[in-house]
Amino acid sequence: MKTIVVASQKGGSSKTTTVALLAVEAERVGDGPAWIVDTDKQGSLSRWHDRRESETPQRAEMPFSELAIGLANLARKHGAAFCFIDTAPAISPQSATIIGLADLVLIPVQPSPVDLWAVAETVEMVRDAGKPFLFVMTKANAQANITAQTVAALSHHGPVSQTFIANRTAYAVAMAGGNTAPELSARTPAAIEIATLWQEVKACFNENSKSAKKVKHG
Repeated sequence: MKTIVVASQKGGSSKTTTVALLAVEAERVGDGPAWIVDTDKQGSLSRWHDRRESETPQRAEMPFSELAIGLANLARKHGAAFCFIDTAPAISPQSATIIGLADLVLIPVQPSPVDLWAVAETVEMVRDAGKPFLFVMTKANAQANITAQTVAALSHHGPVSQTFIANRTAYAVAMAGGNTAPELSARTPAAIEIATLWQEVKACFNENSKSAKKVKHG
């Protein structure tokens, strides 16, 4: 099982939306079983999941003190392929523990100076844990100068996904009903960008495997 942690010190960076979109997409394209875990006390991901009619992705509830054991059980007892973990909008010892369990950390960033200022501490924690990570632009306008400037600044810290989660009303509307935008309409720009983003995320695991082999044989 691959554990994908979505983390950012900045509130409102679309962590919950990113988890929901990718977990649903993983199931849609046959990469499941996908599970979600909500470690944010605000519980937004759990509320979204409670409104869903679909049985997938499944949600696992586990106390923080048993998170490592719980993740191991998802793989061993439930055959989970991917687990997506939503995190609180703050950096804390709890955040460090969750990141330490990740196979990949996604850091959502909106194209704004405030989001950029908040990135450094998150990146430092991820690097301290020795975990691979990928920045994901959210609520972005691909044609705006601020988006290009944000991508350029982030690229100095680490890899940035080529696919953006655009600033679309469809995302928020779908989340309110316990769905995701691609579920409601499969041939929209939202559906295309999330399908492409998921392929990028999966490719990170292939790249990480290649890097590990190079180090081993180097």
